[in-house]
Amino acid sequence: MPRPSSVFTALVCIAAAVIFFLPPPVGATAATMHAAALIVLTIGLWALGTVPEHITALLFFLLAVVLAIASPQAVFSGFASATMWLVLGGLFLAHAVTTTGLGRRFTGVLFDRYTSNYAGLLTAVALVSTVLAFFMPSTMGRVLLLVPIVAALAERVDFAHGSRGYNGLIMTAIMISYQSGTGILPANAPNLVLAGAAEALYDVQLIYSEWLWVMFPVLCLLKGIIAVALIHRLFPAKIKLQAAPPRHAPMDAAERRLAVILVLAVVLWATDFIHGVRVGWVALAAAVVCLLPRIGVLPADAFNKVRFGPFFYVSATIGLGALAQESGLGELLGKTLQETLNLQPDSDFVNFVVLSLLGTLTGVMTTNPAQAALLTPLAGHFADAAGWPLNAALMTIAVGFSVMVLPYQVPPVVIGMQLAGVSVHTALRMTIPLAALGILIFMPLEYLWWRLIGYFG
Repeated sequence: MPRPSSVFTALVCIAAAVIFFLPPPVGATAATMHAAALIVLTIGLWALGTVPEHITALLFFLLAVVLAIASPQAVFSGFASATMWLVLGGLFLAHAVTTTGLGRRFTGVLFDRYTSNYAGLLTAVALVSTVLAFFMPSTMGRVLLLVPIVAALAERVDFAHGSRGYNGLIMTAIMISYQSGTGILPANAPNLVLAGAAEALYDVQLIYSEWLWVMFPVLCLLKGIIAVALIHRLFPAKIKLQAAPPRHAPMDAAERRLAVILVLAVVLWATDFIHGVRVGWVALAAAVVCLLPRIGVLPADAFNKVRFGPFFYVSATIGLGALAQESGLGELLGKTLQETLNLQPDSDFVNFVVLSLLGTLTGVMTTNPAQAALLTPLAGHFADAAGWPLNAALMTIAVGFSVMVLPYQVPPVVIGMQLAGVSVHTALRMTIPLAALGILIFMPLEYLWWRLIGYFG
C-alpha cells in the first residue's frame, strides 16, 4: 500500500500537469498557466517535504528554463539579490558559532545562573534563544545548537524525557528561536525571502533597522514574554534537584576572535541606516574574515562542510516570485484578491488584519518561506488598493508568517521536535493557543504600534 505522502506527491504532480495543459481562462495567457503549474508543483513539493527542499529548488530552476516558462533573468534573480549573500554569510557564521564552541559556552554560562526555579529557567532559555537570533542568522542552526543543550539542562534538573518540565523547556527553545527571528531581518528564512523578493520585484530595500523597529517590540519581545507565560501554564513543573553548575574553561583565541567578529557584524547591521552598507555585504564580509588564514576561526576545509541547501532554497523562492510577476500570474491574482478582499483606503485596521490573515492562511497551505514568495508579487496591488506605502503592504506578509498555526509550516520547528522527541500533539498544545493569541491580541497591538510610529504613511 503506498504511503500517504507518496499519494499526495502524485496528486501534486498530476494537478501541476493538468494546470499546465489547461486552456487559459479569460484574462490569462498560456504563460500564466505554465507559471501557475510550476508554482503548484514547487510549493506542493516543499509543503509535503517528500523531496529535499534544495532538490525541489534545483528542479524549479531546471523546469523554468527548459520549458521557457520565464526568462533566466527572472528565474535566477535571487542570485543577483544582496539577500542571497546574507544567506551565504549566515551559513558560515552559524557554522563558526557551532564549531568554535562559542554558542555552547554562551548558552551554558547563562543557563547556569537560572537553575533554581522553573520560571527562571524558562525565561533563561527564551532569553538565550532571542539573543542568539542576533548573532546566529539561521533558525535551523539555532535549533540544532540549542535543543541538545536544553535537553541536557532538563536532565540536570531531573526532568525526565517527555515530562511536562522537559517539554516546556524544549518548546521554549524551539518556539522562541523562530518567534524572535521573525523580528530580526537576517535571522529567519522567510524574512530573507521577503526582503530578496522586494528587492528583485520592486527595487525596494528592507533594511535591518527598519525591520527591527517595525516587528521586534510587539511580535517578538512582548509576544515572547506572553509565550513563556503560556508555556509555564501549559507545561507546569517544579525543579526538585538543584544541580551544581559545571566549570567552564577560559575562552580560547578562536572564540574571542569570533565574538569580536559577531559583535561588529551586529553593530553594522543595526546601523545600516547610517552607513548604507547592506546587511548582505556585512554578512559576507564577516564570513570572509572567519575563513581567512591566521585571523579567521574556521579551518581550511570549512567550505566543504557548510550545507549550501538553504542558499538554493531561498534563491528559488525569490525566483518563484519573479516568475509569477513576469508571467502575469501575480497581476491576475492581485486583481482577483483585490476584488475579493475589498481593500479600501482609510480602512487601515481592516486592511491590516485582512492582509495579515491572508499571510497566515497562506502559510497553513505552504511552508513559510514559500508564503513570502507567493504574496510579495501581490504587495504592490494591495498597497495601491489600501493607499499605503509599499513597505507597509510588504511587512504585513511578515506579520502573517509570524503566526505559526501548525508545526509543519516551519521546518526548523519540525526538526527540533524530532531531535528532542517531542510529539506533534505536545507541540499543538502550544502552537494553536499561541496562534489564537497572535491573531486576536498581537495583530491588533501590532496595528496600534504601526499607527504610533506612522508606518501607514
